[in-house]
Amino acid sequence: MNLPANNDVLLKSFPELRRTTCPYCGVGCGVDAKLDFTFNEAGKVCGELLSVTGTPEHPANYGRLCVKGSKLVESNGLDGRLLHPAVNGENVSWTDAISKVADGFSDVIAKHGSDAVAFYVSGQLLTEDYYVANKLMKGYIGSANIDTNSRLCMSSAVAGYKRAFGSDSVPCCYEDLERTQLLILVGSNLAWAHPVLYQRVERAKQLNPAMKIIVVDPRRTATCEIADLHLAIKPGSDVALFNGLLRYLEQTDNLDSSYIENHTNGFSECLDAARLWCPERVAEFCDISLSDLLSFFKACCKSDSAVTLYSMGVNQSTSGVDKSNAIINFHLATGKIGKVGAGPFSITGQPNAMGGREVGGLANMLAAHMDIENDNHRELVQSFWDSPTIASQSGLKALDLIEKIEAGEVKALWVMATNPLMSLPDRNRVAKALQKCELVVVSDCVASNDTLAFAHVALPATGWSEKNGTVTNSERRISRQRGLMCPAGESKHDWQIICEVAKKMGYSGFEYHNAHDIFNEHIELSGFANYGTRDFDISGLGHLTLSQYDNLAPVQWPITDKQVGGTKRMFTDAKFFTANGRANFIAVTPKLPKQSTDEAYPFILNTGRIRDQWHSMTRTGKAPDLLQHMEKPVLQMHPKDAEKLSIADGELVQLRGKMPGSEAIYHCQLDAKQRKGELFAPMHWNREFGSHCNVNALVEAVGDPISGQPELKHAAVAASPCKFEHYVMLCVRKPLSAEQLNDKTDFWLKQRFSSGYCYLLGVNDAPQDWWQWLTELAESSALPISIQTPALSGWLTVKDGSESVGMLVWISTSLPEVKLDWFEHVFSQSRVAETDYMSLLRFEPSDEFKQGRLVCSCFSVRENTIKSAIKEGCMSVEQLGQELHCGTNCGSCKSELSALITDTKREQIEVVSL
Repeated sequence: MNLPANNDVLLKSFPELRRTTCPYCGVGCGVDAKLDFTFNEAGKVCGELLSVTGTPEHPANYGRLCVKGSKLVESNGLDGRLLHPAVNGENVSWTDAISKVADGFSDVIAKHGSDAVAFYVSGQLLTEDYYVANKLMKGYIGSANIDTNSRLCMSSAVAGYKRAFGSDSVPCCYEDLERTQLLILVGSNLAWAHPVLYQRVERAKQLNPAMKIIVVDPRRTATCEIADLHLAIKPGSDVALFNGLLRYLEQTDNLDSSYIENHTNGFSECLDAARLWCPERVAEFCDISLSDLLSFFKACCKSDSAVTLYSMGVNQSTSGVDKSNAIINFHLATGKIGKVGAGPFSITGQPNAMGGREVGGLANMLAAHMDIENDNHRELVQSFWDSPTIASQSGLKALDLIEKIEAGEVKALWVMATNPLMSLPDRNRVAKALQKCELVVVSDCVASNDTLAFAHVALPATGWSEKNGTVTNSERRISRQRGLMCPAGESKHDWQIICEVAKKMGYSGFEYHNAHDIFNEHIELSGFANYGTRDFDISGLGHLTLSQYDNLAPVQWPITDKQVGGTKRMFTDAKFFTANGRANFIAVTPKLPKQSTDEAYPFILNTGRIRDQWHSMTRTGKAPDLLQHMEKPVLQMHPKDAEKLSIADGELVQLRGKMPGSEAIYHCQLDAKQRKGELFAPMHWNREFGSHCNVNALVEAVGDPISGQPELKHAAVAASPCKFEHYVMLCVRKPLSAEQLNDKTDFWLKQRFSSGYCYLLGVNDAPQDWWQWLTELAESSALPISIQTPALSGWLTVKDGSESVGMLVWISTSLPEVKLDWFEHVFSQSRVAETDYMSLLRFEPSDEFKQGRLVCSCFSVRENTIKSAIKEGCMSVEQLGQELHCGTNCGSCKSELSALITDTKREQIEVVSL
C-alpha cells in the first residue's frame, strides 16, 4: 500500500464529528458520530465509529436518542455482514452478479412481458435508492410491480389522507404534539415505538399540566403512564368510536359550521352515517364504560386544539383506511387542522417510509406524489425522464404480489433491504411462492436471514454508517444521512447496484456519479410543471452543488420559491389538493376484522414492537445490552386465560393459526393489563433466532380492500401448553448451525450475551448418548466435567490450556430458567471463581443475579433493585434517577419506571389493607 507522504495531515483534514440520522423508526433523529480515521488496505481513508450522541440542534430530537440509537456503535460491526456478491451460494465477481440479474430479468421480460417481474423494496432505503428503483421499474421496464414493506405500516394512512385531502400530506409537525391542548393517541405505543417523541410529549405535559392526553388502545401499554384517560376499546372498533364522537359534536353544538361550509365536501352523508352511533351503542360496541366514553367526548369538545396521533393499531387492519378517515372527519368537523397544535398525524414506523412515498415507492403511485392512474401525470413523468415507456396502471401490492408469484405469473423478484418471509403474513405461503419463483435476487447488508435462504443471487449492499443520501421523517422533514465509513467488503450502495443492472439491461438515464446527482433530479421533478397543484414540491432548494448537498440542513417540504425555508404545517389556508380545493368528509361504517375468532380459535392475537428491538433484529440483535430488556419472545396473556389453560408464568405456550402448519411457541408472561381473550406477541423474532418464533406465520394474508395493508394486529389463534420430554440449556461462545438445530431438535431458541450465545432446546426423542449428540451439535473438543443433581444433569466444559468456561450444558425434564446476566458473568472470567463454579454445579446463581428483568438498559438497572428503592422512599422517576441513574440517559425506560412506582404503591396499599 502506497500511503501519501503527508498522510498525517490528510487524516487530520477529516472531521472527527460527522452528522447523520438514526436508522430506526420514523422520528428521524439527528446523530452526531465521533470518528477516528485510518487508511485501509486499499489506501483509502476510512472512519472507525467511536461513539454517537444526539444532535443538539436537530429539530426532530434536540439531542435526545432512544436506547437503540444510543447503542449504534455496539450494533455496527462486521459480524454477520454480507460482504461479497454470490450466485447460488458461491461468491462471484460483481460483473458476473450484475450480468446474472440483468440477463435474468431481461429474459423473463422478453418471454413473458414486463409484468412478470417485480421489485419489493424497503423504508430502509434512502430516497436516492428508492428514486432509481422506481425509475427503472416504472419508466424503463414499464411495469408498476414495485412495492415496499411500507405497505405493511402506513399505506392505509396514505390512502386516508388522499381520500380526504386529495394528496398524501401529513398536515402536522412534532411541535404540535407539544403545543396542543388535547393529544389523542390511537393505536400507538409511543413510549416504546417512538421514545424520543414520547419524551417530548412527557416534558410538554410537565410544563403544561392542563394538557390532556387520552390513549385509545386495547392494551394498557407503557404510554398510558402519562395518560389522563385510557380507553381500552375492543380491537377493530375505532370507526364506531369516532363516528360516535361526530354525532356527539353535532348533538352538543360543537361543530365548526363555518369551516365545514366553506372548506369541505360530503359532510351531510358523513353525518348521516355517524348519527346511527349514540353513546350507549358506541360504549357497548367498543366494550368500554359509558362514563369513560363521555369523558373522551367532552374532552374533544372542550379543547380548542387537538392532535390525533395514530399508528399501526389503526393502519394494520382490514378497515385501516376507514379508521384513518374516521379520525380525519373529527378534525375537519371541528376545524382542528392547519393550526398550531391541531391535526390528524400519522406517525411512520420506518426511517424513510415518507421518502419512499415521495418517489412513488408504492405500486399505486408515481414519483413526486403523482398518480399512476392520471394520464397527465404519466405523461409528465415520462417526458421528464425521457423514458421509453411508463407504467399505465397500478402494480401488484405486497399480498397480491405473493399470490401472483405462487401462481407462476411473476417469475423474477428483486428484494431490497427487507425480509418479507419474516414480515409478511402467512409465512408458509410466502415460502412456497419464493420456492417456486424462477429468479430471486436479494440485496441486503446481512449474510443470512429468512429470505436470503431462497435467493439465487445475493448482492451485498451498504448499511447505516456507509450509506450516503437523504431520508424524510414523519413530519415531512428531509435530513441528510451521511456516510461515515467505507463500504464493508465489496458492498455497494443500492442506487449503484440498481443503476449497474439498468445499464446492463441496455437502458440509458442511469449515468449518475453519486447520490447528489440523483437528489438534484428528484428536486427538479418535484417542481416540473407543478403550478401549486401537487403537494410535494422541493424545487425551492434549487440545483444543489455537491457542497450544498453535503451540508443540507434538515428542512420540511413543501419547499418552494415562496417557502424557501420549508413548511411547518400544511393547510393553514384551508386549501386542499382536491378538484375544488375542499377537503372531503368520508362516510364510514364500522367493519369487524376479517380474521374472526371461533370455538377452535378463541383468542385474538395482537402483534407489535418492543422497546429495545427493531424490525427483524438485524442490527439491534447484535447488541447484547438491547437483548436484556426482553431476553426472549414472550406471549402476554391475562392470568385468568392462563389459569383456564393450566399455563403458569414463564412456561411455554404453543399458538396455532387457521392456516395448515402455522404455529409458534413462546414463553408465557402473565399480564393483567391484557384484555381477557386477547394476546400480545412481539414481531421481531425470526428464524435467525429460533425455530418457532415468527409471529406473522399465524396471521392470515388478508388486507384492507383499498390500501392492501395486511391485518397484522388481529389474528385468530388457539393456545395450549407446550411441553417437551427433555430440555437442553446450552451456552457456547460461537453460534450453532440453524440447519443442525432444526435437524436435531423439536424446538430451539437462541439468545445472545456479550461473550456468547445461550440456546434453549426442546427434544422429544432423547439420544442414547447425550454427550455425543451435543458434541456433534456444538463441535466441541473441550473437556467435559459431569454434573448430576436430583433436578438436572449436565456438563461444564473447560477450554484446553485454561480454566475459562468453554461450554455450559444442562439437561432437564423440566423447563429451565435462562439467566443471561449470570452466564455473561461466568463466561467473561479468564478463571472461574470457586463460588461461581459451585453455583454452576447447583444451577443456582448468586443473589446479585436475581434482581429481575432489566428495566434501564443504559445503566443495567433491574426491576427488583428499582422496587427496593421505591419502598425505601424514591417515589418519583426523578428520585429514582438520582438514586440509581435509571432514566437519566436516553430516557426510554421512564414510562416503565413510572409504572413500577404505581404498581409498588398499589402493592403496599393492598398489604396495609390486609
